[in-house]
Amino acid sequence: MLSIFVTGLLTGLALIVAVGAQNAFVLRQGIRGEHVVAVIAVCLVSDVVAITAGVAGLGVVMERWPAVLPIAQIGGGIYLIAFGIQSAMRAWRPSALAAETGTTMSLRRAMLLALALTWLNPHFYLDALLMLGTVANSFGDQRWWFWAGSLVASSIWFPTLGLGARALRGIFARPSAWRVLDSGIAVVMGGLGVGLLVH
Repeated sequence: MLSIFVTGLLTGLALIVAVGAQNAFVLRQGIRGEHVVAVIAVCLVSDVVAITAGVAGLGVVMERWPAVLPIAQIGGGIYLIAFGIQSAMRAWRPSALAAETGTTMSLRRAMLLALALTWLNPHFYLDALLMLGTVANSFGDQRWWFWAGSLVASSIWFPTLGLGARALRGIFARPSAWRVLDSGIAVVMGGLGVGLLVH
């Protein structure tokens, strides 16, 4: 049972610890110190819902109705490209960056963005529902040990990323550092968005 738990933990970390839209947003909110706990909570609850559904068998349902994924790909691709353009504008226009520096994102907008960057991303469904669900169900009745390990992975990663980002605030006291970060986010978001639309 312990080995299955560890397998779930390592598989969950392997899938979640990657440069993506959700992680980039959590990192940015952590550095800015804006609604970090709420954003982390949204990501964790989303993982609990999706991974539980996958382990419970919803992944099999999605395999039978594959038309759901292309719809999510188009919507997610458009959203990610739009988010990337917004990040690029902050990076390339110092005036936009300066204007945003003094403003605070509302709690509602931060949570909605976290939800959108999670649930509009087809890779989220592929990883949480299909990948983790398929691997977990290969363990039969002991699949819930794998489920527990996967959720522990999420519970470790998101707080570490969001709250640990505070250590970088000194670096990001300089506007140039924000421009570099936003440029990187723009590339990641744009690349993921284009990739989703192309596929």
